Amino acid sequence: MVNVKGKWALITGASRGIGYLAAKEMAKRGCNLVLHSRKAEHCDKILNEALEMGVDAYVVSAELSDIKDTEKMLCEIDKKGTVIDIILNNAAVQIAYRTEYLKTPAEDYEKSFVINTISPMMICYHFLPGMLERGFGRIVNTTSGITLEPEQAGYSASKAALDKVTIDLGSKLEGSNVMINLADPGWCRTDLGGPHAPNAPESAIPGVIVGAFADDKKSGRNFTAGRFYGLTLEQAVEKAEREMDSPYNK
Repeated sequence: MVNVKGKWALITGASRGIGYLAAKEMAKRGCNLVLHSRKAEHCDKILNEALEMGVDAYVVSAELSDIKDTEKMLCEIDKKGTVIDIILNNAAVQIAYRTEYLKTPAEDYEKSFVINTISPMMICYHFLPGMLERGFGRIVNTTSGITLEPEQAGYSASKAALDKVTIDLGSKLEGSNVMINLADPGWCRTDLGGPHAPNAPESAIPGVIVGAFADDKKSGRNFTAGRFYGLTLEQAVEKAEREMDSPYNK
């Protein structure tokens, strides 16, 4: 299992919900944090908590719906000289639930794809060369298990696209110590999931961070949080490495 003490993780959507919980868990393990939110002040709570745990941390802000703003954020991280070892692409948006799904507007797809697919991949592409040069990196892209719901077409299609590009990219990284995998937190009671979701956000831990700690040089897997519910992080990583093979080895 990877020792993340002293490493740097970029966590998008870190101010609340699953991103906030993931950031806390990473800080507990001694991982330094770059915390992203739409507005910097939204991360005040997790920033203070991380600093109190003794790790280095700072906040960056960006509207992931604006690619130029995403690029500006990446340049800001570069200017600070931060070496990003781990990426948790957690931030996402669910535009609307369209009961009249045959009237789904094009805007649902446009905004969903920029935030849920394009910006996360621009972040991956930006930091991957450095990871490959140093011989270490972990990327976890947050996906969704939603299926057969045309009412959420923009959201589900953008996550399906993220799955596709993550798995395809992982085929080029397979066998190296730079790994890219997916994590499905399940339907949780977050701002995105809504108040009627069956699962507490805490149920997504440790599943959504398993990919940051796995150390078996395998990519392209989907770490569904429900498979690891109730386990310690150590148990979850051991289970993932024992039971989950890369899709390229089928």
